[in-house]
Amino acid sequence: MAENKNKKKTSGKKKVKQKIKFNFGVLIMIFVLSYLGCFVLFMTAANLNDDFFKDEFANNMTVTEEEEEPASEEATVEIVQEEETQPAETVKVNNPVPQSKAQDSSFLENCMIITDSTLLDIGDYSKFRDVIGNENLNAKGCNSIKVESSYGIISVYDTIKIKKPDTVYIMLGSDMGESTLEEMIASYASLIANLHSSLPAMKIYIMQYPPTIYDDGEFTNEKINEYNSSLLDIANKAGIYCIDTNTALKGENGALDERFWSYEEHKISSEGYSEIVKYILSHTVS
Repeated sequence: MAENKNKKKTSGKKKVKQKIKFNFGVLIMIFVLSYLGCFVLFMTAANLNDDFFKDEFANNMTVTEEEEEPASEEATVEIVQEEETQPAETVKVNNPVPQSKAQDSSFLENCMIITDSTLLDIGDYSKFRDVIGNENLNAKGCNSIKVESSYGIISVYDTIKIKKPDTVYIMLGSDMGESTLEEMIASYASLIANLHSSLPAMKIYIMQYPPTIYDDGEFTNEKINEYNSSLLDIANKAGIYCIDTNTALKGENGALDERFWSYEEHKISSEGYSEIVKYILSHTVS
């Protein structure tokens, strides 16, 4: 009975819950430790990455600055395009170029020549820096037919524009008798205009086409003379130079002097090349 009585007394007592005391100092300690931890991580990242602050604060740039930058680039492009498309100034010249004091052969080291099969071997007889052309190039196709160079297989115009020589000589016309004079002159004039517009400081010499040793179908000295008259007209209108390499190679009968022709190889002889180089060097404009 005593045990039951004790049990009743025990079970009749009220249970008292233990109160948890709030420690404000512990909270401050946690906050300080968290702040120090973040600060240490931040400084560690900054030391490991030299561009950390630049990357971190890049987004703080204003929208106005981001919008103004492309606008200035676009304006610059427009100015450059206007400068490139400005037509070259036409200068009155005295053509055909009269005889002048002969230049040293080294003069040609700063010159390039554009030619078809007519003068492809001139590099063997002169100091031309580059001979631009091939067997397929001609007057009609001078803007479309591509040539091989150190910059790849590209057009004559692109080659000259990249290399930017001080002076360029041009001898084209191997398609005489195959293409019409109108087609040849139109393409030739277009090439001259493009070169003169893109590189106005570059001197351009049109070389009149040499006479033929004998007439062959439409390839006649009469046609060549007509063609050369048109070349002279192109030079005068564009304000560039023209040299009369045709007369320099003519014999007494008006055809190509036999000394300047190789019957075995069917092309201009070594003596003919020497005469052309000599003529070029003694007909220059300072």
